[in-house]
Amino acid sequence: MGPGRRRQSKSGMTLRITRWKGTAARVCLRLEGSLVREWAALLERECSDLCLSGTAVRLDLAGVGFVDHAGVEVLQRLSDDGAEICCPSGPVASVLEGEGIRVASHDDETTDAGR
Repeated sequence: MGPGRRRQSKSGMTLRITRWKGTAARVCLRLEGSLVREWAALLERECSDLCLSGTAVRLDLAGVGFVDHAGVEVLQRLSDDGAEICCPSGPVASVLEGEGIRVASHDDETTDAGR
């Protein structure tokens, strides 16, 4: 998905996926908005395509304010497939951790230039 692409559902909930930084071997996708049923499949396809090409995926959920059940299921599958889920402490991280998804905090990541 190209930088800054935003999708809006019929319900008005939006998910923006931005390829923030990366290399051929590793990419970080920043998510902003709501990870709901309408966008869960889109995220899974995007990540699956990257994983099939051998790219490690890090999902930055700092901009996500809401995740529904379908979003949690997709994040669980992506985590099981090796994607790193990064989310600051708060309601979204609590929901994910409550569902058994390993969540790295932003404090766990190494500092990158320009970050």
